[in-house]
Amino acid sequence: MSNRLKYEDSPYLQQHKDNPIDWYPWCDEAFLKAKNEHKAIFISIGYSSCHWCHVMEHDVFENEEIAEFVNEHIICIKVDREERPDIDKHFQELHLLLNRRAGGWPLSIFCTPDNKPFYAATYMPPYNRDRMMGFSELTVIIADKVAQNDEKLFQNADEIMGFMKPKESPTQATKLEEKIAFTFNTQAEHNFDTLNGGFSKAPKFPHTSTLKTLMRLEQLEPDPKRENIIIQTLNSMARGGMNDLIDGGFCRYSTEETWLIPHFEKMAYDNALLCELYTQASVQFNNPLYLRAATETADFMLNFMMENNLFYSASDADTQGHEGKYFVYTYDEILQALHNANVGTINEAVNLLQITPSGNFEGNCIITLKTLERPIWFDAFVLEAKKLRAPRVYPFIDRKINVAWNAMMVKALFVLGKQKPAYTAQATASLDALLSTMLIKDVLYHTTLIHKTPKIEAFLEDYAYAADALIHAYQCTFDEVYLLRAQQLCNKALELYYQNGAWYFSRGDFPTLCELDDGSYPSAMAIMVEVLLNLGSLVDGKYRHFAFKSLEYVSLKLMKSPIYYPKLAEQTIRYLKGDRIIKAPKTLLKEGPTLGYPFVLLKSDENISNYLLCGENSCFASTQNACELDSLVKASF
Repeated sequence: MSNRLKYEDSPYLQQHKDNPIDWYPWCDEAFLKAKNEHKAIFISIGYSSCHWCHVMEHDVFENEEIAEFVNEHIICIKVDREERPDIDKHFQELHLLLNRRAGGWPLSIFCTPDNKPFYAATYMPPYNRDRMMGFSELTVIIADKVAQNDEKLFQNADEIMGFMKPKESPTQATKLEEKIAFTFNTQAEHNFDTLNGGFSKAPKFPHTSTLKTLMRLEQLEPDPKRENIIIQTLNSMARGGMNDLIDGGFCRYSTEETWLIPHFEKMAYDNALLCELYTQASVQFNNPLYLRAATETADFMLNFMMENNLFYSASDADTQGHEGKYFVYTYDEILQALHNANVGTINEAVNLLQITPSGNFEGNCIITLKTLERPIWFDAFVLEAKKLRAPRVYPFIDRKINVAWNAMMVKALFVLGKQKPAYTAQATASLDALLSTMLIKDVLYHTTLIHKTPKIEAFLEDYAYAADALIHAYQCTFDEVYLLRAQQLCNKALELYYQNGAWYFSRGDFPTLCELDDGSYPSAMAIMVEVLLNLGSLVDGKYRHFAFKSLEYVSLKLMKSPIYYPKLAEQTIRYLKGDRIIKAPKTLLKEGPTLGYPFVLLKSDENISNYLLCGENSCFASTQNACELDSLVKASF
């Protein structure tokens, strides 16, 4: 029999509607029932493509014996972190406070009947195992202590609530200096995996923000060592494994150091950021193989993850209870595909694909290549590999529309469109669809399902990424409406979330200061700084003041350890170096001058007939020849 989650829109909550656990969504009814019946509250936070969320569901939430006890003694609440990131961020901070280490998903929180948290964990097995507290044993203890009004438990909860009240970080500031570039570069070199590329050991994430900031530094001052770090990492990620060479699109991360074995879920934000990164790298390093990677990533999103010009949130790692089942092949299947593709040198092909009869993933094979270059037979092989996947069950797709993630993809398509103009039309269509769906009567919303009316209002990241996408739309189309809408969203964000240099992620039920570090994607605060600097150069210099105050507020942390804050580091370097603005009629700007300096903006001006090169406060030179612009920009410093 279904529980209350059957009435919810969230695909993640729908996944749990048939659990024997008597789940509530996040609602007043649940908290009132817990208080009136004096029962503990269990809050479980996850998302639809989270592998360990599925494991805990199977191990714990589908266990009839556990459900029988829990339903009688505890009020259980399910939260989709993608739908309510404010709730998730609040309780992730609680986990860090109580356990002195970062949390993750599934996130498991226990609270008193008055909704005061006292215990935080991530995955829990059903019963005690390997020095891990079992969910069954823990719930018995907690239910008993709450029923007996255990004085220490309730006292701890009160103390934790005091610690959890939002506190602004110390406002001690330090001078923003260009040495931040040297510090960032040194720290990146220290973290670099010289053998495999990337910046960590397993699990290994793309770190797109780090790569992009290194690329900006490389544009400012070429360095062979830094260039090698960038290129080796880009090559390693793109040659297969984490990059799905058959359907396109990047998986969330690699579970080991060589980028071969991914965690197979594919997130909209990862693919948006990597599409943008590889497009920009293709221009900067004059490498068409990077453009191919970007194009295949975009095409994956268009073919598998888009409806009505809007992009879904994620696809799952698991199929029919098995991780990666859709994506992997048996050794014999690959041999047959190579034969059908008329590959003459099968042994050489098998060696290039790095596969063996024993497989490279649980007895099966993940397709990868030794190099970024592809043999002449590879396209034909891909067609055969697609045929093998065709009858398989595709992983579950979370069809939730998230404003920030859609905005990232829109921006990526505009960036790609400068190299392949066909993608610009799709970027425009997707941006217009996003605004018409999620910006209603001047109110921006956070998530919805296609054909559903959005209910949850936007958070800082939605304002930041939407404004960023709008500014980039203006940079490609020079339609002033996009610039005006970006300004309106920025002004609203300043009104709602800015306070004396500090930025809040949310200001509703859970006032939460915005994170500074680039986690799964760049910090919303960092994107807001970028938006402010863009508007300061394109619209009104007053926005630069807010950008400076934001950077100054976090300057102590930023100058000391910029590697933790790549996007903020990039924008600090930009603020110190200064923007260059090229003004010209639309017809000239659309010719797309290629420039080496990374911080250049384009501004349409129909009152002039040539290119005019300006800084933030004055103009330096003019020319009718686009080829002269790069040297003029360099000469302006």
